[in-house]
Amino acid sequence: MGDARLLRVSRPVEQFGTPELRELVADMFDTMRALNGAGLAAPQIGVDLRVVIFGFTSSPRYPHAQAVPETILINPVLTPLGEEQEEGWEGCLSVPGLRGVVPRYQRLRYMGFDLDGAVIDRDVDGFHARVVQHECDHLDGILYPMRMRDFTRFGFNEELFPGQQISDD
Repeated sequence: MGDARLLRVSRPVEQFGTPELRELVADMFDTMRALNGAGLAAPQIGVDLRVVIFGFTSSPRYPHAQAVPETILINPVLTPLGEEQEEGWEGCLSVPGLRGVVPRYQRLRYMGFDLDGAVIDRDVDGFHARVVQHECDHLDGILYPMRMRDFTRFGFNEELFPGQQISDD
């Protein structure tokens, strides 16, 4: 947080399946896995492109979360399916050591492309929907604290969750 690259709107990917795009996605997965993350956006590693990755079968950081299919999502478009939102704790590699309660749409449709340009079109809910919204916010220069409504539920992990091993997303 504070790096100007995280506040910019990212550029759309224009060519799919290129060696450069494959290398970017591989680097993103290496970074996400090394940090036990649920997702990662290209701007978080300094790349100004509309690329996000996310997914896991189980997560020690989110033991009660439903599995999320491993996904490469390029040039995403999100559409809420209804007005219902739910609040949930979020953290972020770009906002280290902190957590906050963030409202997110409970259900949404996301569309975009995979690494080779094939269309992705999914309706999702729950934690899957939260992860997608969080990662796609990075493509528009939005960090999760900007979405928060109640800053009494924002703070350092060790203060909010004493004695628990909480890491960043």
